[in-house]
Amino acid sequence: MMNNIKKIEGNVCAAKGFLASGIACGLKKVKKDVALIYSETPCTFAGVFTQNTVAAAPVVHDRAVVKNSKYVNAIIINSGNANAATGDQGLKDCEETALYTAKALSQLNDELMGTNILVCSTGVIGVPLPIAILKKGIDLSITELAHSSKAADDAATAILTTDKTKKEIAYSVDIDGTTVNIGGIAKGSGMIHPNMATMLSFITTDANIDKSTLQKLLGSSIKDSYNMISVDGDTSTNDTVLVLANGESNCKKIVEGTNEYKAFKEVFDIVHTYLAKEIVKDGEGAGTFIEMVVEGAKSKDDAKKLARSVIKSSLVKAAFFGADANFGRILCAMGYSGAYFNLEGLDLSFSSKIGQIKVISKGTPIPFDEILAKQILLEKEVFVLAALEDGIYSATAWGCDLSYEYVRINGDYRS
Repeated sequence: MMNNIKKIEGNVCAAKGFLASGIACGLKKVKKDVALIYSETPCTFAGVFTQNTVAAAPVVHDRAVVKNSKYVNAIIINSGNANAATGDQGLKDCEETALYTAKALSQLNDELMGTNILVCSTGVIGVPLPIAILKKGIDLSITELAHSSKAADDAATAILTTDKTKKEIAYSVDIDGTTVNIGGIAKGSGMIHPNMATMLSFITTDANIDKSTLQKLLGSSIKDSYNMISVDGDTSTNDTVLVLANGESNCKKIVEGTNEYKAFKEVFDIVHTYLAKEIVKDGEGAGTFIEMVVEGAKSKDDAKKLARSVIKSSLVKAAFFGADANFGRILCAMGYSGAYFNLEGLDLSFSSKIGQIKVISKGTPIPFDEILAKQILLEKEVFVLAALEDGIYSATAWGCDLSYEYVRINGDYRS
């Protein structure tokens, strides 16, 4: 169902009542490095965080806010410094960031406390956060707050690290006769791996939805979006997805099991899936975007394991870098995935805008045109289909090739 879904401008400022800014304060040498997302009214909210046991200070703070606070009004984000592996001082600096942001926002809302502010950081791990510089950035970011596409674009730029491109999107959807807006921005390029990656994603909406429903919806959505991407197999210390909903659309309350819920979930999933795919397309050193589809699996879990195993494989990634139709590497990755599949029922094919070519039929390799295969795999976007005969379940995962440039970028990341 499409429920009059329309793509719109404004990313995190597309929804009513949300303002944003992105400024440069000196955390990075010359680029924007502080973003602020602010709602004029209190928001219900939800968050999902890294599975890495070495969690950055902002992750510790935000987990506590998600658990204990009824509402939030803002997210303050800095790039250039992850505030991770920084000990007790890092935790103190994070709390100070939240408290200072709340106090600085008192000119707009004098009821805010540090527990109403979510904090995110991204950048180099193990370096103390220059809190004095960040405070100046917070002050400046508040003066630049605006409900505009430019302000939203600035915020999308300020959260980037090694990213080459901004990741931003917004849609409107009709819910029972009322227009509801939802938009988001994300960052991520390296340390990308299923089970949350080194990525930040921020979603804003003017939908009317309670906190527990929003949290459940987010938990469900990431399973088929951010948890199905891989660039290099590393999971970071700072991975965070946050969603804020301020109810400013005055739509009918979104309750699980209703038509309103189904309509909102559809566009909610579209936003997260789009941002997840954009992260992979901008993978460090990536030249080829890979979509791996598994159909006909015995279970949903098997389908996901098979798809993710292929796009995580360094050997598969290297083959795509060389535009080599080395299907043996895909078979190998499927075989060690831990999922069940009957090889004798497998059809495997590659496709791109050049065309499609089948390389395995009913588990048996078949002759194919190597020149055509090379042309197909030289495209920027390549699709792999593994069609099984074991059941009715399917899954899609997204990855990219592994290049010399990836090694160069990460060989001098701190310089």
